[in-house]
Amino acid sequence: MDARIPGFYKLSVAERREAVADHCDLSEEAVSAISGGLDDTRADAISENVIGTIEHPLGIATNFQIDGDDRLIPMAVEETSVVAAASYGARMARPTGGFTTNVSGPVMIAQIQAVDVDDPHAAKVRILEHADELIEAANAEDPTLVEHGGGCRNVEVRVVDTARGAMVVTHLIVDVRDAMGGNAVNSMAEALAPRIEDLTGGDVLLRILSNLADRRLARATATIEPESLTDDDSELSGEEVRDRIVDAWAFAAADPYRAATHNKGIMNGIDAVATATFNDWRAIEAGAHAYASMGGYGPLTSYEVDADGNLACSIEVPIQVGTVGGATQLQPTAQAAMEILDVESADELAGVFVAVGLAQNYAGLRALVSEGIQTGHMNLHAKNIAIQAGASGDLVDEVAERMVAEDAIRQDRAEALIDELS
Repeated sequence: MDARIPGFYKLSVAERREAVADHCDLSEEAVSAISGGLDDTRADAISENVIGTIEHPLGIATNFQIDGDDRLIPMAVEETSVVAAASYGARMARPTGGFTTNVSGPVMIAQIQAVDVDDPHAAKVRILEHADELIEAANAEDPTLVEHGGGCRNVEVRVVDTARGAMVVTHLIVDVRDAMGGNAVNSMAEALAPRIEDLTGGDVLLRILSNLADRRLARATATIEPESLTDDDSELSGEEVRDRIVDAWAFAAADPYRAATHNKGIMNGIDAVATATFNDWRAIEAGAHAYASMGGYGPLTSYEVDADGNLACSIEVPIQVGTVGGATQLQPTAQAAMEILDVESADELAGVFVAVGLAQNYAGLRALVSEGIQTGHMNLHAKNIAIQAGASGDLVDEVAERMVAEDAIRQDRAEALIDELS
């Protein structure tokens, strides 16, 4: 499958849908679901007090080559320019082989909090002395996970000093295989709570997963040649853009105010893929920002100039996603998105997520340090304004182009242009 589809953005919605169906050899059910597949019955099963559904546009990012395979990437997002930026970022990486990913494994942590422990450090030792027993009891809670090669791998214990005194916190280290794993680790923690009380002599309060999934790290790298960072219309050379991107990253590494926006650019891409596949974007966001805060809040990506003068790009983020279980199985459009991605494991899916996040980030930085982020963003925003003002069909593009040329992207100007051009 070739992820390069020249002129894809120029096609109609129906033509794009047909092109993706052909490229990915989609089933008839998937093609049908792309147009919207969450009916009231399914929606009511997924959430509570349901009265309807709200839709996101489902777009396709093209040009991605990840670990040697071309992929089309489904992205559900309401923000203009996100899908275009991801596609452009992926195109910049293609001449040097695209993205290479590495995932540490699908390991999640469950925490069991014991309070009012008289001898917390001795209690820690007692728990560790019974680690094999605890692991066996945890795995008895999910024999199916164990049959598939997963299960509780280890027990770790921390004594955490808090404003309410020392607490003994037991961590269950669980390989959740191709699931996100929340239900599995929570069930194990619940099952072990009484035994932890016995061993500590305290009271167990919280027993729940941690979304700081630092045992489930996904990494991606890409190399961008300077000539890919500029075009014939730019006043800057590729080397100048490259160095400006490194300077922008250095700013984020030194300043949390900038780092927050830098990382938001990464999550624009990651969250959009999570939404399209019905994975828990809130858990991913929490884990990503917590990980960025370890040692002081900073950027999740890094940029350097390599020995050949290319921009060396890298990312490391906790990615807690699943290909089995969860709400994905209840959402036909999400199932169609997974069919488009055609991944075989949660680790492979995590690699896709971080590759998209990296592409999104350096594409945004390139725009920021060259023509400015508003140029491309406002071109798309102008279309939204034109539609809101009442334009339709070919008039949308004509009104948008006029507003951009005049640098007057406003509702009143759109309305005036509609009157004039109609």
